[in-house]
Amino acid sequence: MTLRDRVAGHPVVARLLAAVVAGLLLFASFPPRTLWFLAPVGIAILTLVVRGSGRVRGGFGYGIIAGLGFFLPLLPWTGIYVGSVPWLALSAVCAVYVGIFGGLARLVSGLPGWPLWVAACWSLTEWIRASFPFGGFPWGKLAFGQSDGWYLPYAMLGGAPLVSFVVALTGTGLAALAVWLLAILRRETPRSEARHLTSWYRIVAAAMLVAIVPLTGVILRTALPGPEDGNRPITVAAIQGSVPRLGLDFNAQRRAVLDNHVKRTEELAAEVAAGRAPQPDVVIWPENSSDIDPLRNSDAAALITKASRDIKAPILVGAVLVNDDRTTTNSVIVWNGADGPGERHDKKIIQPFAEYLPMRSFFRLFSEYADRAGYFVPGNDDGVVHVQPATGGAAVPIGVATCYEVAFDRAFEDALRAGAQILTVPSNNATFGDSEMTFQQLAMSRVRAVEHGRAVVVSVTTGVSAIITADGVIQQQTEQFVPAALVAQLPLRTDTTLATRIGPAPEAVLCILAAAAAVAAAIQRRARVTRAVPLGRQ
Repeated sequence: MTLRDRVAGHPVVARLLAAVVAGLLLFASFPPRTLWFLAPVGIAILTLVVRGSGRVRGGFGYGIIAGLGFFLPLLPWTGIYVGSVPWLALSAVCAVYVGIFGGLARLVSGLPGWPLWVAACWSLTEWIRASFPFGGFPWGKLAFGQSDGWYLPYAMLGGAPLVSFVVALTGTGLAALAVWLLAILRRETPRSEARHLTSWYRIVAAAMLVAIVPLTGVILRTALPGPEDGNRPITVAAIQGSVPRLGLDFNAQRRAVLDNHVKRTEELAAEVAAGRAPQPDVVIWPENSSDIDPLRNSDAAALITKASRDIKAPILVGAVLVNDDRTTTNSVIVWNGADGPGERHDKKIIQPFAEYLPMRSFFRLFSEYADRAGYFVPGNDDGVVHVQPATGGAAVPIGVATCYEVAFDRAFEDALRAGAQILTVPSNNATFGDSEMTFQQLAMSRVRAVEHGRAVVVSVTTGVSAIITADGVIQQQTEQFVPAALVAQLPLRTDTTLATRIGPAPEAVLCILAAAAAVAAAIQRRARVTRAVPLGRQ
């Protein structure tokens, strides 16, 4: 018995295995690997698995299997210090959305032009996952695996949603190419010349789609801004002070975390004084660099003030602030020497099950770590803080997205509308050890740089900190778990990309197209079933 006969005899097993492979290929396309080209292949295999005339729930089931193959290896960092239950639960929930894609893909795969509709269905399910429940979880968007790939320049036209769509469209084009080629090889096409030519036209169209979409991304790269394109430059420093220890209790020695960042800043100040480093206009500390509230604790305030005076520049301090009602905010404060604290950004998109716990009494039944979740409340500012450069000139509007916020497409929208000319992502990854989470998040910052045409400064407690230019290229980066400082001259930019100007419109259009296609396919399927039922049974 040949392999083909074995596969034909066990179609369900073959599809299940193929679904797992599809999910693993999607995972393998994400950082720290640079195998971005595997994502369209994974989508192609998944499309072939779920495509067919069977029940929609069959596509849903295969989609879930692929989703588990994707998210289980992508998200183990969520359970490093809290056990496997949160990791498995989150992966299973995310897999359900891939299951929804599988069901929708099976539904619309009978429509003319089905590669387009199937790709739009992927966009729809990514939007749903990034929105519901508890504010959504966009981790694992196809776009975030493309920071080193040919598709990245599409971000300046339609943001991360457009990047995900064109990756999915390439994959569904590959699937169509495989389907139609196999049909001809099996001599399943009608023998009439007209129908035979139509089949070849389809193959040529699919091949052109598969080639043109990524090559267009290569051409678009020439339109990205250069690393020095922009208005006047400013010199920015990113401080990585590191922490006493990793894990949930990284900040048990809060004073040590603050001291580390003060110390590395003062070391940079000494290098500047000796002429070994340029004078920074602004210094950026990471999220949680001062978990001692400097607005309530005079010792913390004095340390930050001294560091700012020594470096002769304002510092953006990541701090946990205690409110009058005993809730907390995750904030970034502009701290300018003796003038002390100025404007601040309070993190607007806070992380469920970490910074706060929805339905705390319910989830407490499942994990002893439930009460470790914080009592943070979201801010409502526009995400911009203004900094007066140390070397003079007009105040600079800096857009801030703190850690988890950068995963959301809306993270920088308000900041860009408020005039942000440079972006920063202060972050704290000490609670995720040496996992791939750091590199996955760094890739998101690269996508945001291209999306908005702005340089991005990533400052992380334990690394990887980085300087990213407006074309998404990492100009400098640190090693993990060592104190470090990055200093770079970056251009301020006031020009806006098309993606910034039109905001969520491309995603909305793709979602509407997917929903319309699903409705049309459902009506078509219902009509076929009705015609197939004998009149006496109606």
